[in-house]
Amino acid sequence: MTQPLPFLSTLLGAERPLIMEVKARDAQGGNLLRGRAPGDLAAAYERSGAPCVSVVTGRWFGGSAAMLTEVTTRVRVPVLLKDFVTRRDQIAAAASAGASAVLLTAALLPPESLHGLARECQEYGLTPFVEITRAEEAVGLPDPHRCVIAVNNKNIAARERDAGDLDRSRALLPAVRAAGTLCPVSAGAVSGPEVAAGLLAEGYAALLVGTALLRAPSVEAWLREFDACRARAVVPETIPVPATASVPPSVTVPAGPAPAPPPTLEEPLLPAGPVAEAEGAPV
Repeated sequence: MTQPLPFLSTLLGAERPLIMEVKARDAQGGNLLRGRAPGDLAAAYERSGAPCVSVVTGRWFGGSAAMLTEVTTRVRVPVLLKDFVTRRDQIAAAASAGASAVLLTAALLPPESLHGLARECQEYGLTPFVEITRAEEAVGLPDPHRCVIAVNNKNIAARERDAGDLDRSRALLPAVRAAGTLCPVSAGAVSGPEVAAGLLAEGYAALLVGTALLRAPSVEAWLREFDACRARAVVPETIPVPATASVPPSVTVPAGPAPAPPPTLEEPLLPAGPVAEAEGAPV
């Protein structure tokens, strides 16, 4: 088996498996940096023990390509580029700027494009960080043991302005594991230390935490509370599966009305904002 890529192997070996995120604005446009430079913030995360850092460069959240370079030149830990990546040249640019992983949003890409971009990432030595919201989006990834599969608990079609749905992570964990990744991640809506500790106890290998840390009065205090919550967390005997969630065929859900089918490729999956920001047709 091919060895895991650096971002993935670092995350798997982390004592505190949190990807700490640098983001300029929240989904409502609120200022998250509050006068802090992205590079300074990333360096502070590294000092606090972050195994990996994420940087949101998409204009949707007030980012820019310059933020990635600013962060990668300040930290030695692996860095995840978070943007709407749809083209191979974006992956090449991420590698040149020092990224170690690239976000690939399954809702934005047809499966063949998603899989092609994942292969492209691997050829550059970057970890494909594949973000899903439905079980079928995790199926068929190339070399899945070299991919991170992350469940996004937020609604992209609503520009992530919702409160998030952690039941999605709970419901999709069996499908993510079955897809072959070594590192299932829960991303978005991780609102506090107790929630974070609970998700790890339920079986996630790592978490991506953004707004909660950016708004915390003290990152160190947040992490101390997280460590304490994790020390006393109890692994549940079963993971609840809501009937409305997308689940793999092996998971049984309570009887009830059949859920609405997912949108077809002819229907728009995303509002104009993210699509326009992607700046090009999928490869």
